[in-house]
Amino acid sequence: MNGVHDMGGMDGFGKVEPEPNEPMFHTKWEARVLAMVRAMGAAGAFNIDASRFYRETLPPHVYLGSSYYKKWLLGLEDLLVDRGFVAADEIASGHAMETAKPLKHGKFALDDVERIMVRGKFGRAAPSPAKFKPGDRVRAKNIHPATHTRLPRYVRGHVGVVERDHGCHVFPDTAAIEAGENPQWLYTVVFDGAELWGPDADPTVKISIDAFEPYLEPA
Repeated sequence: MNGVHDMGGMDGFGKVEPEPNEPMFHTKWEARVLAMVRAMGAAGAFNIDASRFYRETLPPHVYLGSSYYKKWLLGLEDLLVDRGFVAADEIASGHAMETAKPLKHGKFALDDVERIMVRGKFGRAAPSPAKFKPGDRVRAKNIHPATHTRLPRYVRGHVGVVERDHGCHVFPDTAAIEAGENPQWLYTVVFDGAELWGPDADPTVKISIDAFEPYLEPA
């Protein structure tokens, strides 16, 4: 979707300023938010792509005015309300008012935490041969889906070169809306800065993205 989160290539936001010796969490509530998101995902309330999509749908003024983990919290609240795991008045009151909706995978124990915190594996068997190979020129399709996509807006319609084939993986665009894993080939595609931003771009700049096969067409 064309949300405010898709900021790549946009001007006016200033430099990215790394925080020296940045801690993992700035306050205790941030750690709790991460734990809640991972716990509800592991219990089957949603998958990682749905979680991302709900953060992307925050109103622009909320998204830009929120810290990293506040975005996570607000997205989590909206997602759990929409899927019937909590009610809006329960969030407002801070406690449950009704019997909780069952979770797909049920509860998990302390011994499960390490397994849950390790990133999942998203590689899948290939449903068909790859359409592209390293060295192929490809154009990123000019698509504007209303739902989640991993194709950055600033590369759409532009030509790049396939650098690497990563095999088949779960397709985030369908996973985010619970439309199945729909495995797709994933490639690293390299774009020249001038191709993306014209003759005023730094001629030494190259941008690489990881793009799923449905995003691409022969150039």
